[in-house]
Amino acid sequence: MRAVIVEAQGAEAQVREVAEDELLTGVGQGGSVELDVLYSSYNYKDGMAITGGGRGILQSWPIIPGIDIVGTVTASEDPDWATGDTVVLNGDGIGESLNGGFATRAKVSPAALVKLPGSLSPERAAAIGTAGFTAMISVLHLADAGVTPGSGDVLVTGAAGGVGSVAVSLLAERGYRVVASTGRAEEEGDYLRGLGAAELLDRHELSDELGKPLQQERWAGTIDVAGGTTLANVLAQTQYGGTVSACGLAQGMDLPTTVAPFILRGVTLTGANSVKAPRSLRQRAWDALAEELDLDQLDAMTTTIGLEDTIPYAEQILAGRTRGRTVVDVNA
Repeated sequence: MRAVIVEAQGAEAQVREVAEDELLTGVGQGGSVELDVLYSSYNYKDGMAITGGGRGILQSWPIIPGIDIVGTVTASEDPDWATGDTVVLNGDGIGESLNGGFATRAKVSPAALVKLPGSLSPERAAAIGTAGFTAMISVLHLADAGVTPGSGDVLVTGAAGGVGSVAVSLLAERGYRVVASTGRAEEEGDYLRGLGAAELLDRHELSDELGKPLQQERWAGTIDVAGGTTLANVLAQTQYGGTVSACGLAQGMDLPTTVAPFILRGVTLTGANSVKAPRSLRQRAWDALAEELDLDQLDAMTTTIGLEDTIPYAEQILAGRTRGRTVVDVNA
C-alpha cells in the first residue's frame, strides 16, 4: 500500500510504500473494520499535521495523516458492517492519534462509521468531509437552539474556506440571510454570493481590534471558525437569545471576552466537535447533508489532488490560499 507518513515529531512528511501489516498493527490501531480507501479530503488540520511534524495535532508517531476516509469494507469483525459496504469516517482520532486517510488502505474502529447515503457518490462524500460534516453540526446547533430564518442575519466567518463554504450553502438553502465574513472579499465575492451569501463583511472588522464587551446587536446566530478576537467580537455583537457555534481556531485558541454577552443578552456559545460526535449525531448530520446540500455548488467548490500533492498543498491551506473543499484521490 502507499501512504503519506510522518515518521517522528518534527519530521517532514513523505509519500512512500508501507507494509500493510505496519498499518494494521500500528500504534493505537485496535479497529476491527478494514477498508480499501477510495478518497480522503484535505482539511486545515491535515495541513498542520503535515507541516512541521504536527504542530500539536499529531499525538503519536509514525502516523498517517488524513482525518477523513471514504472507503469500501474489505473485512469486518463487527456485525454492523459487511464486505462491500461503502462507509464514511470523519475524525474519531484518525489522522491525529490513529493512522488516517492519506493511504490506500486503512483499519478503523467501527464506532464512528456511517454508511454512505445512497444519494452521494464516494467522491462527493469526501468533498463534504470533516469540513462539511462540521458545518452541518453547527447548522443543526443553531436550528436546535431556535435560530430560524426569521430570527435575523446569520454570520459565517472564514466563509471562503472549507467549513465556511459549506455552511454558507447550507444556511442559504434553509432560507437564512447569510452574511459571509472573509479577508478576500474582492477575490471571492462572486463565489460567496453564488453560494447564497446576501452580504459580505471584511474579516478585519472582527479580527483586528477587540471591541467593547457589548456592541451593537447584529447576529441571530454565527458559525465561527476563527476563535480569538473574532469570536469575542462576534459574541459582543450577538443579539439577545442568539447562538454562536464555535468550530475552529484559525485565529487562536484564546477568547478575550467577558460574561456580559451571556448574562445580559442570554447568548449561547456552543462547540461543534466533529472528532467525538456520537454515531446518532453523525448519522443525523450525514442524512441532512445528503438531503439539503446543493450538489452542483459542492462540485463547483471542489478541487481534487493526488496523494503526491498532499505535502506541497499544506502550505497553501495554512496560508489561506485555498477555496472550498479539496478531495484527495489516494489512488491517483
